[in-house]
Amino acid sequence: MRKIRIAQIGINTNSHGAPVYQSMKRQSDIFEIVGYALPENERERLAWQLPMLGDEYPELTLDEILNDPTIEAVTVETDEVLLSKYALMAAKAGKHIHMEKPGGVSLQAFEELIAAVKESGKVFHTGYMYRYNPFVQDLFTRVKAGELGRILSVEAQMNCSHPVAVRQWLQDFPGGMMFFLGCHLVDLILQLKGTPDNVIPLNRCTGMDGVTAQDFGMAVFEYPDGISFAKTSACEKGGFLRRQLVVTGTEGTIEINPLEVAAGGKQYTDQIECFDSNWHIPGKISRSEVYDRYDSMMASFAAMVRGEKENPWTPDYELELFKTVLKACGEKID
Repeated sequence: MRKIRIAQIGINTNSHGAPVYQSMKRQSDIFEIVGYALPENERERLAWQLPMLGDEYPELTLDEILNDPTIEAVTVETDEVLLSKYALMAAKAGKHIHMEKPGGVSLQAFEELIAAVKESGKVFHTGYMYRYNPFVQDLFTRVKAGELGRILSVEAQMNCSHPVAVRQWLQDFPGGMMFFLGCHLVDLILQLKGTPDNVIPLNRCTGMDGVTAQDFGMAVFEYPDGISFAKTSACEKGGFLRRQLVVTGTEGTIEINPLEVAAGGKQYTDQIECFDSNWHIPGKISRSEVYDRYDSMMASFAAMVRGEKENPWTPDYELELFKTVLKACGEKID
Protein backbone atom coordinates (compact mmCIF):
# COMPACT_ATOMS: atom_id res chain seq x y z
CA MET A 1 0.00 0.00 0.00
CA ARG A 2 1.39 3.39 -1.03
CA LYS A 3 1.88 5.77 1.88
CA ILE A 4 0.52 9.30 1.61
CA ARG A 5 3.15 12.00 2.14
CA ILE A 6 1.29 14.51 4.25
CA ALA A 7 1.84 17.58 6.43
CA GLN A 8 -0.38 19.46 8.84
CA ILE A 9 -1.11 23.17 8.74
CA GLY A 10 -1.98 24.57 12.16
CA ILE A 11 -3.53 23.36 15.38
CA ASN A 12 -6.67 24.77 16.94
CA THR A 13 -8.01 25.93 20.27
CA ASN A 14 -10.89 23.53 20.88
CA SER A 15 -11.27 21.26 17.86
CA HIS A 16 -9.59 18.19 16.41
CA GLY A 17 -6.14 19.27 15.22
CA ALA A 18 -4.11 17.28 17.74
CA PRO A 19 -6.26 14.11 17.58
CA VAL A 20 -6.12 14.11 13.78
CA TYR A 21 -2.34 14.40 13.88
CA GLN A 22 -2.13 11.61 16.45
CA SER A 23 -4.35 9.42 14.28
CA MET A 24 -1.96 9.85 11.35
CA LYS A 25 0.96 8.94 13.62
CA ARG A 26 -0.85 5.78 14.72
CA GLN A 27 -1.53 4.86 11.11
CA SER A 28 2.09 4.98 9.97
CA ASP A 29 1.39 2.19 7.50
CA ILE A 30 -0.68 4.59 5.37
CA PHE A 31 0.71 8.04 6.23
CA GLU A 32 4.23 9.35 5.88
CA ILE A 33 4.15 12.53 7.95
CA VAL A 34 6.62 15.11 6.69
CA GLY A 35 6.02 17.66 9.44
CA TYR A 36 3.72 20.48 10.47
CA ALA A 37 3.49 24.27 10.28
CA LEU A 38 2.21 26.68 12.92
CA PRO A 39 1.43 29.78 10.84
CA GLU A 40 -0.76 31.63 13.36
CA ASN A 41 1.54 31.92 16.36
CA GLU A 42 0.19 28.64 17.75
CA ARG A 43 3.49 27.83 19.43
CA GLU A 44 2.88 30.69 21.84
CA ARG A 45 -0.93 30.84 21.83
CA LEU A 46 -1.57 27.11 22.15
CA ALA A 47 1.53 25.88 23.95
CA TRP A 48 -0.52 23.36 25.92
CA GLN A 49 -1.39 21.59 22.62
CA LEU A 50 2.22 21.09 21.53
CA PRO A 51 2.95 17.93 23.56
CA MET A 52 0.16 16.21 21.62
CA LEU A 53 2.10 16.87 18.40
CA GLY A 54 5.21 15.24 19.85
CA ASP A 55 8.74 15.69 18.55
CA GLU A 56 8.98 12.87 15.99
CA TYR A 57 8.51 15.21 13.02
CA PRO A 58 9.93 18.67 12.29
CA GLU A 59 8.20 22.00 12.35
CA LEU A 60 8.20 23.45 8.83
CA THR A 61 7.24 26.79 7.39
CA LEU A 62 4.02 27.14 5.49
CA ASP A 63 5.94 27.82 2.27
CA GLU A 64 8.00 24.67 2.73
CA ILE A 65 4.80 22.63 2.82
CA LEU A 66 3.00 24.39 -0.01
CA ASN A 67 6.02 24.46 -2.33
CA ASP A 68 7.13 20.86 -1.83
CA PRO A 69 5.69 18.81 -4.72
CA THR A 70 6.40 15.55 -2.86
CA ILE A 71 3.87 16.53 -0.17
CA GLU A 72 0.67 15.47 -1.87
CA ALA A 73 -1.80 16.09 0.95
CA VAL A 74 -2.34 18.36 3.94
CA THR A 75 -4.56 18.47 6.96
CA VAL A 76 -5.76 22.02 7.61
CA GLU A 77 -6.38 22.31 11.35
CA THR A 78 -6.13 26.01 12.18
CA ASP A 79 -8.77 27.72 14.30
CA GLU A 80 -12.13 27.65 12.53
CA VAL A 81 -12.15 31.29 11.46
CA LEU A 82 -8.96 30.67 9.43
CA LEU A 83 -9.81 27.35 7.80
CA SER A 84 -10.95 28.63 4.41
CA LYS A 85 -7.90 30.92 4.16
CA TYR A 86 -5.34 28.13 4.56
CA ALA A 87 -7.33 25.48 2.69
CA LEU A 88 -7.48 27.88 -0.27
CA MET A 89 -3.69 28.18 -0.21
CA ALA A 90 -3.41 24.40 -0.20
CA ALA A 91 -5.90 24.03 -3.05
CA LYS A 92 -3.99 26.54 -5.18
CA ALA A 93 -0.81 24.59 -4.42
CA GLY A 94 -2.44 21.44 -5.80
CA LYS A 95 -2.70 19.52 -2.52
CA HIS A 96 -5.32 17.02 -1.47
CA ILE A 97 -7.04 18.52 1.59
CA HIS A 98 -8.52 17.24 4.80
CA MET A 99 -9.97 20.33 6.51
CA GLU A 100 -11.44 20.75 9.99
CA LYS A 101 -15.19 21.44 9.95
CA PRO A 102 -17.08 23.52 8.97
CA GLY A 103 -14.86 26.15 7.27
CA GLY A 104 -14.25 29.82 7.96
CA VAL A 105 -17.06 32.20 8.82
CA SER A 106 -17.23 33.87 5.37
CA LEU A 107 -19.45 32.39 2.66
CA GLN A 108 -17.53 34.30 -0.02
CA ALA A 109 -14.22 32.80 1.16
CA PHE A 110 -15.73 29.31 1.26
CA GLU A 111 -17.14 29.71 -2.24
CA GLU A 112 -13.67 30.74 -3.45
CA LEU A 113 -12.22 27.66 -1.77
CA ILE A 114 -14.76 25.34 -3.41
CA ALA A 115 -14.04 26.86 -6.82
CA ALA A 116 -10.29 26.30 -6.31
CA VAL A 117 -10.85 22.72 -5.15
CA LYS A 118 -12.98 21.94 -8.19
CA GLU A 119 -10.35 23.47 -10.46
CA SER A 120 -7.55 21.45 -8.86
CA GLY A 121 -9.42 18.15 -9.10
CA LYS A 122 -7.89 17.08 -5.79
CA VAL A 123 -9.68 15.45 -2.88
CA PHE A 124 -11.49 17.85 -0.53
CA HIS A 125 -12.45 16.06 2.67
CA THR A 126 -13.87 17.66 5.81
CA GLY A 127 -13.70 16.63 9.46
CA TYR A 128 -17.29 15.60 10.13
CA MET A 129 -16.36 12.54 12.17
CA TYR A 130 -19.93 11.29 12.63
CA ARG A 131 -19.93 10.40 8.94
CA TYR A 132 -17.66 7.55 10.02
CA ASN A 133 -19.60 6.41 13.08
CA PRO A 134 -20.30 2.71 12.36
CA PHE A 135 -23.99 2.92 13.26
CA VAL A 136 -24.45 6.16 11.31
CA GLN A 137 -22.89 4.53 8.26
CA ASP A 138 -25.15 1.50 8.66
CA LEU A 139 -28.15 3.81 9.05
CA PHE A 140 -27.35 5.63 5.80
CA THR A 141 -27.05 2.30 4.00
CA ARG A 142 -30.43 1.15 5.31
CA VAL A 143 -32.09 4.47 4.47
CA LYS A 144 -30.76 4.32 0.89
CA ALA A 145 -32.05 0.74 0.62
CA GLY A 146 -35.54 1.95 1.61
CA GLU A 147 -35.69 -0.06 4.81
CA LEU A 148 -37.15 2.84 6.81
CA GLY A 149 -39.48 3.91 4.01
CA ARG A 150 -39.83 7.61 3.31
CA ILE A 151 -37.95 9.65 5.91
CA LEU A 152 -40.35 11.90 7.78
CA SER A 153 -38.09 13.57 10.34
CA VAL A 154 -34.59 13.74 11.75
CA GLU A 155 -33.91 14.80 15.35
CA ALA A 156 -30.24 15.46 16.11
CA GLN A 157 -28.62 16.58 19.35
CA MET A 158 -25.00 17.22 20.29
CA ASN A 159 -24.66 18.54 23.84
CA CYS A 160 -21.93 18.94 26.43
CA SER A 161 -20.91 20.97 29.46
CA HIS A 162 -18.15 23.35 28.44
CA PRO A 163 -16.15 25.56 30.81
CA VAL A 164 -16.79 29.29 30.85
CA ALA A 165 -13.78 30.13 28.66
CA VAL A 166 -14.91 27.82 25.86
CA ARG A 167 -18.48 29.08 26.01
CA GLN A 168 -17.31 32.69 25.73
CA TRP A 169 -14.96 31.71 22.87
CA LEU A 170 -18.10 30.77 20.89
CA GLN A 171 -18.52 34.53 20.41
CA ASP A 172 -16.06 34.16 17.51
CA PHE A 173 -18.71 32.45 15.40
CA PRO A 174 -22.12 33.36 13.98
CA GLY A 175 -24.64 31.31 15.91
CA GLY A 176 -22.04 30.35 18.51
CA MET A 177 -22.61 26.72 19.46
CA MET A 178 -24.63 26.01 16.30
CA PHE A 179 -21.59 26.87 14.18
CA PHE A 180 -19.06 25.07 16.38
CA LEU A 181 -20.82 21.73 16.99
CA GLY A 182 -24.26 22.11 15.44
CA CYS A 183 -22.63 21.87 12.01
CA HIS A 184 -22.24 18.11 12.62
CA LEU A 185 -26.00 17.84 13.10
CA VAL A 186 -26.83 19.95 10.07
CA ASP A 187 -24.64 17.61 8.02
CA LEU A 188 -26.63 14.57 9.16
CA ILE A 189 -29.99 16.24 8.53
CA LEU A 190 -28.96 17.46 5.08
CA GLN A 191 -27.75 14.01 4.04
CA LEU A 192 -30.93 12.32 5.26
CA LYS A 193 -33.58 14.86 4.23
CA GLY A 194 -31.95 17.06 1.59
CA THR A 195 -32.07 20.84 1.32
CA PRO A 196 -34.88 22.25 3.49
CA ASP A 197 -37.51 24.68 2.26
CA ASN A 198 -36.74 26.94 5.20
CA VAL A 199 -34.43 27.09 8.20
CA ILE A 200 -35.57 28.73 11.44
CA PRO A 201 -32.64 29.59 13.76
CA LEU A 202 -33.41 29.60 17.48
CA ASN A 203 -29.96 30.17 18.97
CA ARG A 204 -29.74 31.75 22.39
CA CYS A 205 -27.34 33.02 25.03
CA THR A 206 -28.09 31.39 28.40
CA GLY A 207 -26.26 34.14 30.31
CA MET A 208 -24.81 31.54 32.69
CA ASP A 209 -21.64 32.73 34.43
CA GLY A 210 -21.81 36.04 32.56
CA VAL A 211 -21.16 34.40 29.18
CA THR A 212 -22.42 36.59 26.32
CA ALA A 213 -22.03 34.12 23.44
CA GLN A 214 -24.82 32.01 21.99
CA ASP A 215 -24.04 28.87 23.98
CA PHE A 216 -27.42 27.19 23.34
CA GLY A 217 -28.09 26.39 19.71
CA MET A 218 -31.22 25.16 18.03
CA ALA A 219 -32.57 25.25 14.50
CA VAL A 220 -35.72 23.93 12.85
CA PHE A 221 -35.64 22.65 9.27
CA GLU A 222 -38.92 22.81 7.36
CA TYR A 223 -39.76 20.25 4.66
CA PRO A 224 -43.01 19.68 2.75
CA ASP A 225 -43.62 16.42 4.62
CA GLY A 226 -42.39 17.27 8.10
CA ILE A 227 -40.05 19.06 10.46
CA SER A 228 -36.51 18.17 11.54
CA PHE A 229 -34.40 19.87 14.18
CA ALA A 230 -30.89 20.23 15.53
CA LYS A 231 -30.12 21.12 19.14
CA THR A 232 -26.69 21.74 20.63
CA SER A 233 -25.95 22.99 24.13
CA ALA A 234 -22.62 23.95 25.69
CA CYS A 235 -24.03 24.07 29.22
CA GLU A 236 -25.82 20.76 29.70
CA LYS A 237 -24.49 18.51 32.43
CA GLY A 238 -24.58 14.94 31.14
CA GLY A 239 -24.96 16.35 27.66
CA PHE A 240 -22.29 14.17 26.06
CA LEU A 241 -24.37 11.09 26.84
CA ARG A 242 -27.45 12.73 25.30
CA ARG A 243 -25.86 13.16 21.89
CA GLN A 244 -28.30 11.39 19.63
CA LEU A 245 -29.71 10.93 16.16
CA VAL A 246 -33.33 9.82 15.72
CA VAL A 247 -34.51 9.05 12.20
CA THR A 248 -38.21 8.34 11.68
CA GLY A 249 -39.52 6.86 8.44
CA THR A 250 -42.86 5.54 7.30
CA GLU A 251 -41.67 1.97 7.94
CA GLY A 252 -39.57 2.35 11.08
CA THR A 253 -37.48 4.43 13.45
CA ILE A 254 -33.81 4.14 14.34
CA GLU A 255 -32.50 5.94 17.40
CA ILE A 256 -28.74 6.17 17.80
CA ASN A 257 -28.39 7.22 21.41
CA PRO A 258 -25.89 8.06 22.64
CA LEU A 259 -23.89 8.76 19.52
CA GLU A 260 -20.74 8.11 21.52
CA VAL A 261 -19.77 6.68 24.87
CA ALA A 262 -16.15 7.08 25.99
CA ALA A 263 -14.31 3.76 26.28
CA GLY A 264 -10.65 3.92 27.24
CA GLY A 265 -9.77 6.73 24.87
CA LYS A 266 -12.05 5.34 22.16
CA GLN A 267 -15.82 5.16 21.67
CA TYR A 268 -18.78 2.87 21.23
CA THR A 269 -22.35 3.63 20.15
CA ASP A 270 -25.78 2.36 21.24
CA GLN A 271 -28.84 2.00 19.04
CA ILE A 272 -32.53 1.13 19.25
CA GLU A 273 -34.53 0.23 16.15
CA CYS A 274 -38.33 -0.05 16.04
CA PHE A 275 -40.26 -1.46 13.08
CA ASP A 276 -43.47 -2.57 14.82
CA SER A 277 -46.66 -0.50 14.99
CA ASN A 278 -47.51 -1.95 18.39
CA TRP A 279 -46.59 0.67 20.98
CA HIS A 280 -45.68 -1.94 23.57
CA ILE A 281 -43.20 -3.97 21.52
CA PRO A 282 -39.68 -3.06 22.71
CA GLY A 283 -37.22 -2.13 20.02
CA LYS A 284 -34.13 -4.07 19.14
CA ILE A 285 -31.15 -2.79 21.16
CA SER A 286 -27.59 -3.13 19.88
CA ARG A 287 -24.12 -1.83 20.70
CA SER A 288 -21.24 -1.23 18.32
CA GLU A 289 -17.74 -2.51 18.78
CA VAL A 290 -15.23 -0.06 20.27
CA TYR A 291 -13.73 2.23 17.63
CA ASP A 292 -11.66 5.40 17.26
CA ARG A 293 -13.62 8.36 15.86
CA TYR A 294 -10.63 9.66 13.85
CA ASP A 295 -8.84 6.57 12.54
CA SER A 296 -11.49 5.47 10.05
CA MET A 297 -11.98 9.08 8.92
CA MET A 298 -8.31 9.57 8.14
CA ALA A 299 -7.88 6.09 6.62
CA SER A 300 -10.78 6.86 4.30
CA PHE A 301 -9.16 10.17 3.29
CA ALA A 302 -5.95 8.30 2.45
CA ALA A 303 -7.89 5.83 0.29
CA MET A 304 -9.47 8.74 -1.58
CA VAL A 305 -6.06 10.30 -2.20
CA ARG A 306 -4.76 6.97 -3.55
CA GLY A 307 -7.77 6.79 -5.87
CA GLU A 308 -9.10 3.63 -4.25
CA LYS A 309 -12.48 5.15 -3.37
CA GLU A 310 -14.56 8.12 -4.43
CA ASN A 311 -15.41 10.87 -1.98
CA PRO A 312 -19.22 10.70 -1.59
CA TRP A 313 -19.29 14.27 -0.25
CA THR A 314 -18.69 16.39 -3.32
CA PRO A 315 -17.46 20.00 -3.26
CA ASP A 316 -20.96 21.09 -4.28
CA TYR A 317 -22.44 19.20 -1.33
CA GLU A 318 -19.90 20.79 1.04
CA LEU A 319 -20.92 24.23 -0.25
CA GLU A 320 -24.62 23.50 0.21
CA LEU A 321 -23.86 22.22 3.71
CA PHE A 322 -21.88 25.36 4.58
CA LYS A 323 -24.75 27.57 3.41
CA THR A 324 -27.25 25.55 5.43
CA VAL A 325 -25.03 25.78 8.53
CA LEU A 326 -24.89 29.56 8.16
CA LYS A 327 -28.69 29.70 7.83
CA ALA A 328 -29.00 27.63 11.01
CA CYS A 329 -26.70 30.17 12.66
CA GLY A 330 -29.02 33.02 11.70
CA GLU A 331 -27.09 34.36 8.71
CA LYS A 332 -29.06 35.68 5.73
CA ILE A 333 -28.14 33.62 2.67
CA ASP A 334 -29.67 34.24 -0.76
